[in-house]
Parts: sequence; C-alpha cells; structure tokens
Amino acid sequence: MILLTIHDLKELMLQYTESLIRLAYYYVKDIQAAEDIVQEVFIKFYHMQNSYEERGELKAYLTKMTVNKSKDYLKSWAYRKIQLQNKFFLTVGKRNADELVRKDEQAIIGEAILALPIKQREVLIYFYFNEMTITEVAHLLSIPESTVKTRLRRGKELLRNQLKGIEWEVLLNE
Repeated sequence: MILLTIHDLKELMLQYTESLIRLAYYYVKDIQAAEDIVQEVFIKFYHMQNSYEERGELKAYLTKMTVNKSKDYLKSWAYRKIQLQNKFFLTVGKRNADELVRKDEQAIIGEAILALPIKQREVLIYFYFNEMTITEVAHLLSIPESTVKTRLRRGKELLRNQLKGIEWEVLLNE
C-alpha cells in the first residue's frame, strides 16, 4: 500500500500522462475522450490508492486501468451517439483522394492502425508503440502468447493490405 501526496501524483502524471493518452487514443480514436479517460484514471488511482498493492510495476497498473476505462468508453452510450453523428456528417462531406495524398506518411499509418479491428489494433499498439514483449502483452490482455502472435500477424497483414497501393514519398527520395 502506498500513500500519495498531491506532489507525488503530479510527478506520476508528468511521467505517464503522454503515453497513457496515446494508448487511450488508439482505443477511442478521439483525443478529447482520451484525455478525459486518462484524467479519470489518475483521479480513480488517487482515490483508490489504499487498495493498490505494489505487486508489480505501477506503469502496468495504470496501463491496465486506462485500457479498461477505454473499453468502458467504447461500450458507453456517449460513444455510440458520437459514432452515429460522425457517420451522418461523413456521408455529407467525404474526404477526397487529393487530401490523402498530401498527408504525412505517419498520419496515413496512424489512420490505418485506427481502422483495424480492436483485437489487432491493441496488440500492434502494445508491441510496436509501447515496445512491450509478446509475453507482457499476453499478460496485460490476459490471453495466451500464441493468441498475441496470431493477432500481430493478422494485424500486420491487414495493415499491409490497407497500405499496399500507396507511394511513399520517403522511398521516392532515396
């Protein structure tokens, strides 16, 4: 059991906020919602710190809380309502192909990752962006390592298919 002061909480927030927001964003695809989720995680952690037993790494604990809050958000009525509104507005104003061509390669890859099904998306994010091992991802998601490997393979295949026809400016300049 640990008892945090406000100063300790600020230090934790400085250390972990950016990576947790990035993680939440890859789940919910909305930066404001991701920031709200991370804020809720820190508030909940502060109020529930008496029940936190330091068995492992604090980062893993906060990551798990963020994942759970993100999944809860995806199940919520607020999220479904936003999705319905977005579908309506996207049919009104479709993006044209020229706009996609001008986008930075990183943004294209980010969008492709966000388009993946959640199961493939989350293992790719943990493995590549959070630089976790297959064992760590399996432990975090409470699934077998073989499932993590399968989801990684399928996620990479889906990404490869999505990004197949794109001419990468970085490769053209070599």
